[in-house]
Amino acid sequence: MNEYMKMAKDQAEKGMKNNEGGPFGAVITDKEGNIITVANNQVLKNNDPTAHAEVQAIREACKKLNTHDLSGYILYTSCEPCPMCLSAIIWSNIKEVYYACTRKDAGEIGFRDDAIYEFLETNNKSLLDEKQIDREDCIHLFNEYKKLNGEIY
Repeated sequence: MNEYMKMAKDQAEKGMKNNEGGPFGAVITDKEGNIITVANNQVLKNNDPTAHAEVQAIREACKKLNTHDLSGYILYTSCEPCPMCLSAIIWSNIKEVYYACTRKDAGEIGFRDDAIYEFLETNNKSLLDEKQIDREDCIHLFNEYKKLNGEIY
């Protein structure tokens, strides 16, 4: 077994054993294989639905490295990232991800990743009804940020 995937698996087992969250663990390394951070799912521990292992690992790595840009770093995760985690991975500029179990595996034990993928593909209103309102009252924020030469990330 890949040593980093073993660490991700061990993190998942630790989180499950401690009732911190589901069977998910993650590891971030640099290109040389140095471990930057390890994390497990902490949704139950923190009562935070965003505390997935990948997001926890990204948060910790960014804090440790004092950056929001993880270009060149590698993520190992015990399961294929959900849409939220996938977005966080893309936002953080991680370009290389290795995963063990699939989203289908997660779905077979009750995790709802496929419902979110379905929403993204079909805009299924039964999951979420989005409505745009008050754009004219908020668009100035974007114009001001552009004038300030705010950093785009």
